[in-house]
Amino acid sequence: MTTSDLSSAPDAKPAPDADAFIAMQASPEFQELRRRLRSFVFPVTGLFLAWFAAYVLLATYAEDFMATKVFGNINVGLLLGLGQFVTTFAITAIYVRFANRELDPRAEAIRNELEGPSA
Repeated sequence: MTTSDLSSAPDAKPAPDADAFIAMQASPEFQELRRRLRSFVFPVTGLFLAWFAAYVLLATYAEDFMATKVFGNINVGLLLGLGQFVTTFAITAIYVRFANRELDPRAEAIRNELEGPSA
């Protein structure tokens, strides 16, 4: 089925125009969606960048500390480096949970208001 087939369907709702999108962008619902997204993304990004910068600075200027043996051949630097990966995966999992719970329902409501409920 092509796009033209969909638009000519008898019960198809016309696609929203640019004015509808602009009006929705100014709506309280859209502003709330943006506020919730930003209230998660900006602090988490700042914390992760600070954690990454601390790791880089420690690796550069605190070589003795980073070389401290924890057990066997495992040192603090290796554990902190692996912690970067763990942190990345944790942030991703937390964001997915946050988006599913907080963002997706609001985005779906906005989409339904603009385009009508999906089939």
